[in-house]
Amino acid sequence: MTRYWLAVVSRDHVRRAVELGIAQANHGKRAAVERMAAGDGLVFYSPRTGMRAGAQIRAFTALGTIGEAEPWQADDQGGGFRPWRRSVTYHDAAQEVPIDELRAELELTAVPNWGMILRRGLIELGEHDFAVVERAMVGE
Repeated sequence: MTRYWLAVVSRDHVRRAVELGIAQANHGKRAAVERMAAGDGLVFYSPRTGMRAGAQIRAFTALGTIGEAEPWQADDQGGGFRPWRRSVTYHDAAQEVPIDELRAELELTAVPNWGMILRRGLIELGEHDFAVVERAMVGE
């Protein structure tokens, strides 16, 4: 059964993930990427351009499908940081879409204090919401 995920990550980090064809969430925690399975859908939401600073953008910034490879621990960050990752095939045609353009259609934003839910870093997204975001980002 396909599941759908929304990861909250700064746009700078999303761009790096797309370049590498990977996903990591919740500051590289293993449990986050182990919840994902091959074929699952993934969308990134970026509140800001940078992790601790940067301009506020509040947009969906990348869209992809989790690859077949099992999660692995990377050793390319230096300083002892070894994040867990999954492979992802990103949709090349995906365009950034501000969340405000989709709020009226999303089940996620229909609940009070929906922004607090995003603080979890990685949440399961319903099929309806994933389809809304996908259609907005790639026109499908």
